[in-house]
Amino acid sequence: MAKSLHYLILLSLLAIVPSCFCEKSQGGYLYPQFYDHSCPKVEDIVWSVVAKAVAKEPRMAASLLRLHFHDCFVKGCDGGVLLDSSGSIISEKRSNPNRNSARGFEVIDEIKAAVEKACPETVSCADILAITARDATLLAGGPNWEVPLGRRDSLDASLSGSNYNIPAPNNTFQTILTKFKLKGLDLVDLVALSGSHTIGDARCTSFRQRLYNQSGNGQPDNTLNQAYAAELRTRCPQSGGDQNLFKLDYVTPFKFDNSYYKNLLAYKGLLSSDQILLTKNQDSMKLVKQYAENNELFFQHFAQSMVKMGNIAPLTGSRGEIRRICRRVNH
Repeated sequence: MAKSLHYLILLSLLAIVPSCFCEKSQGGYLYPQFYDHSCPKVEDIVWSVVAKAVAKEPRMAASLLRLHFHDCFVKGCDGGVLLDSSGSIISEKRSNPNRNSARGFEVIDEIKAAVEKACPETVSCADILAITARDATLLAGGPNWEVPLGRRDSLDASLSGSNYNIPAPNNTFQTILTKFKLKGLDLVDLVALSGSHTIGDARCTSFRQRLYNQSGNGQPDNTLNQAYAAELRTRCPQSGGDQNLFKLDYVTPFKFDNSYYKNLLAYKGLLSSDQILLTKNQDSMKLVKQYAENNELFFQHFAQSMVKMGNIAPLTGSRGEIRRICRRVNH
């Protein structure tokens, strides 16, 4: 009887393992327990620094979450977005999606310094970004998930990849979906991960065309609530004010919830790339409606999609390195 019980327990453990070993890469797997022995305090250190940063500036939660997206979509989740220009490296911070908008690098620096003090040359910057994204989501009231770990850091950056691979606010629905599919993500991932826009800001320059010239005919976007558009025009004129900031979710701008999807149903999505989830595809429209009605379902799908996104082409084994400072390669 004891032997049978032991066998059943073993089978149940084996059934659990695939949910942790999220992606097999050359050299090994990513899994949440990767640092349990080599740096057991890493998640406590990250949480402490992120909590302090978000308490000081609530907007920082969205900024830190966005850094992980903008890292993974270029050439995989490898910490490339953190590199400054140096030698042959041209920083991704200079790309169109990042220039004048990517932020939170100083928070990552602080985390890395604290982690290096506790566990020198052990935890990658790429893994720090992944943990930080989860903690930022949690601190804003969003879902929790176990972060698979074991990534290593890239030895270079890709300015062209950052410009080309990251979905843009004025991309068509099909272009955005294609960019997701090229990274192994599907329609559910697209609609769920877009829900990160329940927190954070966007600049006037990111959506101005919707207010004045959406289709090149000098007319505003007819899928934008006109009263909302008139309000936006007061701070986003046809010229000037490019850097003026607007809440992506004007209802609960600092709370991670499903208000974003409710806004889309009211035609009050700020970016074109938001509103087209409702207007350009029947399947995405169904998901928008489901998430608007069911916050728990949104949280569940968002957490699953974040794990999936975090598994885009990680460097493992002997590939890449563990940077001592996230802004530059070791040699």
